[in-house]
Amino acid sequence: MGGKGIIIREAHFPGRAPIEAYGNGGFRFADMSHRGSLMCLPTGIHGWEPANPLALTVADFDRLLAEADKVEILLVGMGRDLRPLPAVLRAALKDAGIASDPMSTGAAVRTYNVLLAENRAVAAALIAVD
Repeated sequence: MGGKGIIIREAHFPGRAPIEAYGNGGFRFADMSHRGSLMCLPTGIHGWEPANPLALTVADFDRLLAEADKVEILLVGMGRDLRPLPAVLRAALKDAGIASDPMSTGAAVRTYNVLLAENRAVAAALIAVD
């Protein structure tokens, strides 16, 4: 049997869905679970692993910036504690026409679900919490 072995694909859910639960290092949505951080965009929900969750960079948001014309507000779930976004990142998002709002991951999940239900042009970058 000549197979290629296990093929690991990038985590991606092709659509918008509310986040049903978070914690234990991951999230539940669309009756599925994902271990690790998430980026929820108009094109779908993607697995997201910033290089350093404590020091986010513009490069961590390349996928979001590629869809900037479809996003008005970005909720950034910073983990358990609220931390400000780095000034360079805030400026890049503002230049792309995206308002950014950092908050705890729990608050970001709740706010994302409300704005999604209102059919708003919202995106979320959610750092997983234990």
